[in-house]
Amino acid sequence: MHIAFAASECVPFSKTGGLADVVGALPRALAAAGHQVSVYLPRYRQTKLSDAQTVARSITIPFDDHYRFCSVVTGGNHSGVRFYFVDYPPFFDRDALYGTSSGDYPDNAERFALFSRAVLEASKILGIPQIFHCHDWQSALVPILLRTQYAEDPAFQDVATVFTIHNMGYQGLFPPDILPLLSLPWDLFTMSKMEFFGNVNFLKGALVYSDFITTVSRKYSQEIQTAEFGFGLEGVLRDRAATVTGILNGVDYDEWSPQVDKFTVAKYSPQDLSGKAKCKQDLLAAFGVTSPDLRLPVIGIVSRFAAQKGFDLIAQIMDRLAREELIVVALGNGDRQYEEMFARLQKQFPQRIAVKIAYDNALAHKIEAGSDMFLMPSKYEPCGLNQIYSLKYGTVPIVRATGGLDDTIEPWDARTGQGTGFKFSEYNGEALLLTIKQALKAFRDHASWQTLMRNGMNKDFSWNASAKEYVRIYEKVKQARATPAMAAV
Repeated sequence: MHIAFAASECVPFSKTGGLADVVGALPRALAAAGHQVSVYLPRYRQTKLSDAQTVARSITIPFDDHYRFCSVVTGGNHSGVRFYFVDYPPFFDRDALYGTSSGDYPDNAERFALFSRAVLEASKILGIPQIFHCHDWQSALVPILLRTQYAEDPAFQDVATVFTIHNMGYQGLFPPDILPLLSLPWDLFTMSKMEFFGNVNFLKGALVYSDFITTVSRKYSQEIQTAEFGFGLEGVLRDRAATVTGILNGVDYDEWSPQVDKFTVAKYSPQDLSGKAKCKQDLLAAFGVTSPDLRLPVIGIVSRFAAQKGFDLIAQIMDRLAREELIVVALGNGDRQYEEMFARLQKQFPQRIAVKIAYDNALAHKIEAGSDMFLMPSKYEPCGLNQIYSLKYGTVPIVRATGGLDDTIEPWDARTGQGTGFKFSEYNGEALLLTIKQALKAFRDHASWQTLMRNGMNKDFSWNASAKEYVRIYEKVKQARATPAMAAV
C-alpha cells in the first residue's frame, strides 16, 4: 500500500513538538512492514538537506490576487521512506515554523493552504497514494480539497484520507474573508462544514471531510468528544464517532533507552540497575547541585512551563514540596510566572530545587536517566511521550489520569507488586501533593521500588503495534472508498 503523509514538521528536518516525533517514526515503522511511504513537508529555513534534488520545478497554486509558483525537492530516502519538501521561500524561509514570541505569523492560512495544494498537485507527478494521512490543522485542507474542488478529478477518485489530531487546542481559526483569498468557495462557510462561531476553522473542515479520524491515545479520543476537552468541536466528533479512534503513539527506543543512550555517563538495564546511580550523580552535577545527598529521591520535570501541563498545580504546592526530603530538577521554559517561581525556589532551596530555563535535548536525556521519578500533572495530555520514556529508564512516572497518561501508566500496588507509576484524577494541588507523598513513601522500600522500576522498564511502547493498528484503518478506508457509496461522499 502507498501511504503519503502530509504534516508541518518531522524530525530530523523540523520540530516544535511531539507531532515531529510521530511523523518521523511512524512512516519508518510502516516502511519496515513493507509499505510504500512518502512524507510531504514544508521546506523551512531550519530544514537541512544534504543533497536536495528538484523533482517538481513549478507547481501553480491559485490565490484570489495572483498565482504563486512553488517547487518540490526531495530529501532522499531514509529507512525506506521518501521525503518531499514544498519549497516556497517567501512563506517558509523564516526563523520559526509558525510564528514569533509576539504571535502566529499573520499569513499562516496562506502558507499552509499553499502547502496543502502543493501536496495534491505534486502527488500527480510523484505518485498518487492510496491513502493521504494528514496531521493537525496545517494539512487539513488536503482532505477538504479532495472532497470539494478536487472531487471530480479522476486521479483521486479512489484515494482515502485519514486525519490525526495531535492536540485539539490548535485548530487553525481565521476570519471568513480568508476563503476567497485562498480560492475556496463560500459554500464551505456553513455550520456543517468549516464555519465556527463566525470564523473559518481548518480543523473542523478536516473532521467533516476525512474518511477516518484518529488521535494519539484511546482516552484522548473519548475526552475530545466532551465539552471539557473538545474545544467547541465535540459535537462534530460525536457525529463522526463511528470513524474516530485513538492509537497510542509509539516511541523510538533506538534513541530513548538507558541501554543505548549516548547522552548518559552510564548504561543500565532491568537486569543491572547499577548504572542509574551514576546517572543520578551526573544529573545533579549538570544542574549545579553541590554535595547532594544521593539517598534523596530526585523528581525530574521536562516540559513547557504552562497551565496545560499542570504548572498551576505545581505552583500551588511547590513551597510545601521544597520542604520534603527530595530534590527537584526542572528543564523547560514557558510562562514567565512559572519560570520566576522556579528561579525563586532555586535561590531559596539551592540543594533541593534546580532549574534550567531552556530546552536542551542532552539534559532531557540526563533527567530521564538520573531521576527517580518523573512529574507530569497535565490538565490534558493527548498522548505524552516523556512518561513512556520514563518507564524505559526506570524513572517512575507521577501523572494525572488524563489522555495518554491514563492509558500508559498503571497504578502501583505494593501488595501485589503490580503497576508502573502513580496517578491522580482530581485536578487540584492537594491531590497532586498527596500522590507525590505516596511515591516518596514507596521509594523508601528499596526492594519494592526496584520491582516497580523493572515493571516499567519491561513495558514495550515501540511503534510496531501502533503501526499495525494504522494499517488496519488504512485497509478499512481504502476498501470503503473503492465502493460506489463511499466514493460518492
